[in-house]
Amino acid sequence: QVQLVESGGGLVQAGGSLRLSCLASGRRIFSFSAVGWYRQTPGKQRELVALIYGGGSTVYADSVKGRFTISRDNAKNTVNLEMNSLKTEDTAVYYCNSVAAQLNYWGQGTQVTVSS
Repeated sequence: QVQLVESGGGLVQAGGSLRLSCLASGRRIFSFSAVGWYRQTPGKQRELVALIYGGGSTVYADSVKGRFTISRDNAKNTVNLEMNSLKTEDTAVYYCNSVAAQLNYWGQGTQVTVSS
């Protein structure tokens, strides 16, 4: 059974950095069709932040391009999100998502709060 566990969230000042990690169990991280980070704020729909495909190509939301970097660590079975130059509007609950065999898996989420 696939499980995803996020870590690394917290409180940071604007301009600072955080690194989120998504640890997968039950399946090798490189075997997923895609693994992505999404975020959600109260009253808004969950939105894609960054995605890495099984082949290694990546996709970013326009709002985070140049500031966030998604990467995969096959040895640790994780997908990481390096977030730099954080803005107050990056405040949200960040969720890890993976897709395999047409099934979607979600983690429980980790809170990121950026203060001004």
